[in-house]
Amino acid sequence: MPDTPSAPVVLGNEPGSFPHSVLAERHPAVIRQVRDAFPYGPRQLDALDALLAECTDGVVEPLPADAHDRDRWAEWGLDDHAGRSWFDVPWLWSESYFYRRLLDAVGYFGPGPWQGIDPFRPFKLAELDAPETDGELAALDDLADRPAEERAQALLHGSLWGNRADLGFRLSAGVQAARTTPGLVADDSAALWSLLPRSGTGTLCLVADNAGRELVPDLLLVAHLLAEGHVGRAVLHVKPYPYYVSDATTADVVDAVRRLTAAPGAAAAYGRRLWSALADGRLQVRAHPFSCAPLPYADMPDDLREDFAAATVTVLKGDLNYRRLVGDRHWPAGTPFAEATARFPGPVAALRTLKSDVVTGVDADTEAALTEAAGDERWRTGGTHALIQVRP
Repeated sequence: MPDTPSAPVVLGNEPGSFPHSVLAERHPAVIRQVRDAFPYGPRQLDALDALLAECTDGVVEPLPADAHDRDRWAEWGLDDHAGRSWFDVPWLWSESYFYRRLLDAVGYFGPGPWQGIDPFRPFKLAELDAPETDGELAALDDLADRPAEERAQALLHGSLWGNRADLGFRLSAGVQAARTTPGLVADDSAALWSLLPRSGTGTLCLVADNAGRELVPDLLLVAHLLAEGHVGRAVLHVKPYPYYVSDATTADVVDAVRRLTAAPGAAAAYGRRLWSALADGRLQVRAHPFSCAPLPYADMPDDLREDFAAATVTVLKGDLNYRRLVGDRHWPAGTPFAEATARFPGPVAALRTLKSDVVTGVDADTEAALTEAAGDERWRTGGTHALIQVRP
């Protein structure tokens, strides 16, 4: 891929577009939800109200001069974008900066009584602790007697679809249903498994997406890969601080593993294996600052590049990671995935439910058929379709 891609960067300044709706509707709704989730004091409430006014009708304001990460955000483009409308800067950048500013408004970075308090934690726990979760995890009991290959494929699809449908359905549907999933617009799962033979020596890097009931199937997949010798070591990359409402942090990993160990049946066994793997280092958690950067992975720092380059395969979960992997641009859908990921070090795979416009590796006939069936291009953003793409 050329150093200067020809596809234009996605902005949020087109009324009626999906990015515009996120900036104009979703972000204000997030502020209102956070405002109501905690008994914040006047200082936090006033800051939230000011952020609401700024991100809808104002311009991008800089971080305070004494912010701990002011220099880092300057490197990430803050000085270039400050003073401009939130809608006129790259959408990936404005989304990321919104969540950084939201944490500042509620006092997350301190000092003060709200330092380190995740403003999204009530929503994460409500999902993880929902009564339906035990019923979903019970599906693991039925999966236990199936052949390892069938369990692996079911767990892969459980991770792929995230929380779109309940975990019980995804697992009990089995491998045959996975093969005929109508919403799968690309399926390189065979190529992914070819990178993960039972050698017991490989290293998996898994870049997580959401916490709660999406992180659980990700962890189940990791546990299976370790137990069956597909990898000897796994590194789970999470966010260093709360981000995009539900993105996983280290605390969310601990919550998910505890939820598994507290469940009955096979789920508890998975939880114990994960706990043991964390304790002996076969499973490691990493929270690199670049995980919250408003930039594509092509711009990652050298130490992170070395981590990914050394992995047998890096699996990136979810929509945001996909946008960062290929670049948040208006690519023609037929742009080869291998071309769009050419600057990523080492073999890479994307497991993604489509929730934004960006997509690569979908040929013209498939794109036309999807658009015709939907009546428009909402198949790109509605979470009804997914893809497994691999660049060995």
